[in-house]
Amino acid sequence: QVQLVESGGGLVQTGGSLRLSCAASGSIFRINSMGWYRQAPGKQREWVALITSGSDTNYVDSVKGRFTISRDNTKNTVDLQMNSLKPEDTSVYYCNALIATTQPMRVTQYWGQGTQVTVSS
Repeated sequence: QVQLVESGGGLVQTGGSLRLSCAASGSIFRINSMGWYRQAPGKQREWVALITSGSDTNYVDSVKGRFTISRDNTKNTVDLQMNSLKPEDTSVYYCNALIATTQPMRVTQYWGQGTQVTVSS
């Protein structure tokens, strides 16, 4: 069984910074892409950032230049450094990873439980 556990959310003022972390654990053979999504109240879940196994990155336009995604393949972790935060960044942030396991042998998309980020104006 595989678990993704997030940490690092909280309350911050406009212009502030937060760093989210996500750790994968369990019967992991290989982690392919990892990413972050967010969901604000009454809205659909939105993709925010992606990092491939080769550390190529991509971001939704609204966070480019402010957010940075990174990963540590030795620790099976992915982080999201969020700078210059805006009230519209307020959401529950979810970690996501495409993980290959051996028992059973398959590739599955896993989600974390979510962590709240609130940016006050």
